[in-house]
Amino acid sequence: TFLPLVPPIADRLLAAARERGVSLSGTEVAISGAMALPHELVVPFEEATGGYLVEGYGLSECSPVLMANPVAENRVPGTVGLPLPGTECRVVDPDDPAADVEPGGRGELLVRGPQVFSGYYGKPEETESVFVDGWFRTGDIVTIDASGFVRIVDRIKELIITGGFNVAPTEVESVLRQHPAVADVAVVGLPSDHSGEDVVAAVVPTTPGQLDAEQVRAFARGILTPYKVPKRIVLVEELPTSLIGKVLRRQVREQLLRD
Repeated sequence: TFLPLVPPIADRLLAAARERGVSLSGTEVAISGAMALPHELVVPFEEATGGYLVEGYGLSECSPVLMANPVAENRVPGTVGLPLPGTECRVVDPDDPAADVEPGGRGELLVRGPQVFSGYYGKPEETESVFVDGWFRTGDIVTIDASGFVRIVDRIKELIITGGFNVAPTEVESVLRQHPAVADVAVVGLPSDHSGEDVVAAVVPTTPGQLDAEQVRAFARGILTPYKVPKRIVLVEELPTSLIGKVLRRQVREQLLRD
C-alpha cells in the first residue's frame, strides 16, 4: 500500500503493468524522491493505482527527509511539498549565506531540525563549510511560495553561467523533453571563449541516429528565454545514470569535453 520510489521506477512499473495486463490498484501512496517528478508521469500513475504519487525531498545528511507533499488534494505538483514537523527553512543568497532573500525569491535552501546531522565524521573543515550559524547548507536553489511549498530550482554546482546569466539545467531539460523527437536529455555547461559557458544538450533521439537539431532548438526558442536555448545539441545513444536511474550530468559533461 506504501511505495517509496524514484521516477524511472514508477515509469517502468507503469509500462510493465500495461504490457502484462497487471493491475497496480492497491498502491495507496507512492513517495518519489532523488530527482524531479514529471507531472506527465503522475497523472497516468495515479489513474493506474487509484492512489497518490507525491514528491518529497531530502539529503543523506538529513536522515534523509526534510519535506514532502501532503497525501491529499492540496498537494502542489512541481514542488517537493512542505517542511516536516520540527523542520525550519531559510532561503539565502548563496554568495552571502547570512543574508536572507526576499519572500518568494530564489536562493539557497538552509535547514535545521532534529533530523539534520551534526557533521562529517573526522572532517571538521568540510563540516564547517556546510553550516552557517547552526543552519545546514543544502546546496540546492529553491523558491518557497506564500503557502510554504518548496520548489527546487537546481543544484548550485550544476547551474550554468552564460553571458552573466544563470541557467538551470532542469528547466531546459523539461522543455526539450516536450519535443516528440527527444527521448531523453541532459543539459550541461561547456567552456566558451565568449560567454563563460555554453548551454549544451546531450539528446537521446526517439528514433536512433535521427534528429533535426535546428528544429529542436527552434522549438526551445518558442518557450525559453534566448540565453537558455542550447547553443549545441549533441546526439548520444544513451545517458549515464546512477543505480536508481538518475542522470549523471557530471559524467555527461566529461564525455562531451572528451569528444
